[in-house]
Amino acid sequence: MFRLLFVFLLTFPLIEIYLLIRVGSAVGAGWTVFLCIVTAVVGAALLRQQGFSTVSRVQASIARGQVPALEMLEGALLLVCGMFLLTPGFFTDTLGFLGLIPPVRRAFLLWVARRALQRDGVEVTLYRQGQGPEDSDHRQRPRIIDGQAKREDE
Repeated sequence: MFRLLFVFLLTFPLIEIYLLIRVGSAVGAGWTVFLCIVTAVVGAALLRQQGFSTVSRVQASIARGQVPALEMLEGALLLVCGMFLLTPGFFTDTLGFLGLIPPVRRAFLLWVARRALQRDGVEVTLYRQGQGPEDSDHRQRPRIIDGQAKREDE
């Protein structure tokens, strides 16, 4: 984990510096700074919109009695995307803007969740709402959770 963080902290600034130099030599220093400011402002506006959309989906999930787990993860990813968008540079801006696209954001989160669960030996099968195995015969089956509990305070 620390190796990955080290590579991340070393690679991203180098990519940013390279891209800033290339763009600066192509369009000039003033335009490069202007583009960095514009991407930050546009990114902040889009981030605000996506944040409100995610909050409304969290509230709708809670109102339906569902756990808004994916929506909460989306909120955390939006926070990271916001940091990327406010960091000067074109590579982090690209990553930040990709995270603002809802299908891309969801696909990334589902991929990360699936990999994390499979690493722990959990079998993962994900269904879209209304397309699960309980919907194959058009009947709603009750969900059964089997488990054991032991009371510790006795």
